Amino acid sequence: MKKSAFILMQYILPQHLLSALMHKIARCKANWFKNFLTTQFIKLFNVNMSEAAEPDPEQYEHFNAFFTRHLKNDARPLDDVENNLASPVDGTVSQLGQITNSQVFQAKGKHFNLAALLGSDTMTADFEDGSFNTIYLSPKDYHRIHFPTDGKLKKMVHIPGDLFSVNQTTVEAVDELFARNERVVAFFDTPAGPMAMVMVGAIFVSSIETVWHGEVTPPRHNQVRRWTYEDSALSFNKHDEMAFFNMGSTVILLYGKDAVSWDDELTAGQTVRRGQPIGHINK
Repeated sequence: MKKSAFILMQYILPQHLLSALMHKIARCKANWFKNFLTTQFIKLFNVNMSEAAEPDPEQYEHFNAFFTRHLKNDARPLDDVENNLASPVDGTVSQLGQITNSQVFQAKGKHFNLAALLGSDTMTADFEDGSFNTIYLSPKDYHRIHFPTDGKLKKMVHIPGDLFSVNQTTVEAVDELFARNERVVAFFDTPAGPMAMVMVGAIFVSSIETVWHGEVTPPRHNQVRRWTYEDSALSFNKHDEMAFFNMGSTVILLYGKDAVSWDDELTAGQTVRRGQPIGHINK
């Protein structure tokens, strides 16, 4: 009954209005307010501040600066094996596996369409019958996204949509959740061939930023927007920072057919840390 009420509430609530309000609240610089919000959040979610580059919560300009905090340089061991895929984030594997008949597994019999996920982009064909890995970032996690391999940026697409929660309860209840929520998709050429990183928005995820563009959303838009970078020579190294969520959400990593293999021990529900090996390039 509680789960049903939680799901129903998400259909009724003004998702974008609440996210816009959170955008303002998270950037409030009043010391008493941002310090209270930050310290209570740390207690509620048991955030490990010893890993943060700035461990004192009161030194952050506002709550969003704390939420998008950097880690100490040695906080995560970073895999340096050339053909390994490194986890792009701290989080929990929601699902992983193969894309079959253009369908990506969501949860408990639910799937979503690959083309819908990618905004029917012309590069969708690169990932037919390929591999996917969906990773959920909880509120306590580090919220910056990094490169799993070297990569050259080809294109970015912003796809407007809903802002349902992406926690497990909602993922199991809302059909095609990841293909209906707002998202930013970045396409790359990599040593494994084409790669796409899908950054999925959610309620209270008031902004998604990339290192090459800055804030992609907000402002909100009703139409799909596309940027091409074919001639820009924007290349990145494995473990470089790619983007970050201002408030947390989910990333979906996509590769082409037979391009990569996920580690045998990697399963749904498993916690991963940024930089750890999660698979390898098939060569």
